[in-house]
Amino acid sequence: MKPILLTFLIAVLFSVSTCLAQVKIIFDTDIGGDADDLGALAMLHNLHNKGECKLLAIASWTTEQNVIPALDAINRYYKNPTIPLGIRLKDSHQEEYNYCKPIADKLPSKLTNQDVLLATELYRKVLSKQDDKSVTIVVVGPLKNIMDLLQSPADNYSPLSGKELIEQKVKKFVIMGGHFPEGKNEWNFNGNMPGVTRYVLENLTVPIVFSGFEIGVQIKTGSAINEIDPNSPLYLGWMCFSENASWMKQYFKGKILSNASYDETAVLYAVRGGLGKYWDKVDGGRCVAKENGDNSWMSGEVTNHSYLILKQSPEEMAQLIESIMLNKF
Repeated sequence: MKPILLTFLIAVLFSVSTCLAQVKIIFDTDIGGDADDLGALAMLHNLHNKGECKLLAIASWTTEQNVIPALDAINRYYKNPTIPLGIRLKDSHQEEYNYCKPIADKLPSKLTNQDVLLATELYRKVLSKQDDKSVTIVVVGPLKNIMDLLQSPADNYSPLSGKELIEQKVKKFVIMGGHFPEGKNEWNFNGNMPGVTRYVLENLTVPIVFSGFEIGVQIKTGSAINEIDPNSPLYLGWMCFSENASWMKQYFKGKILSNASYDETAVLYAVRGGLGKYWDKVDGGRCVAKENGDNSWMSGEVTNHSYLILKQSPEEMAQLIESIMLNKF
């Protein structure tokens, strides 16, 4: 066989194997309140651009008036302007210190909250086009979009109900939420939405892996953003967050501060796995959520639920996460 032809065949085989290995992700976020959503999204774009995952869509739980302009600006900054966006069904509102505003104000965007699909329709449209059991849904905010999807009826995109569509198309959920083995009032499980988390966990039948509060709170990332382009969405958003978040501003002295890395851990697991290296996994039980979002782990039953335990040191994990956030991997 001629060397040129051999080289071509190797390249084709490598391309096919890489494509098959890609993790297909839909990302569901409450971006704008805590900077970890922004860090997680930066990770996903960088991993997408290097072929480790395929970011199929981004659904926003947040309905703040700058959220879609900010998400559109982020997509464009990372040269992925065609990744579709969706937003939760709720009237838009304005939050003066939401960090979506400086991103939307300073970076180019073309979309508003009114220009995109509702999150339920986005999910149904995207999932209907995917192979069976091929999609990983990463949820790093409250679970209302997932409840709405579960309750959705057949439509022009699919003859299946939302529950049936999930069961057919979704490989697993990775959910940043709760506190394991038990905890109270974690935001993503509460979200000022009584009963939502309980409904979702009782009705999802595909595998769910939880990355709980207790993991991300140990891993501090963000200070390295001080050294990057001040016109990047990471810098603009994280600076606003450092200056204005109620638990950060007392320590702010003009520089970006590190923050707990809750959502970044969910992205890292969803794309790279890393069991036995980054974390261990507990199964043989069920996460039970109360009406108010409190949760506990009930062991002794084989279910579709499991949760992660941090194995590597928080400092090593912080270095790894920052390297992906800043595209230095």
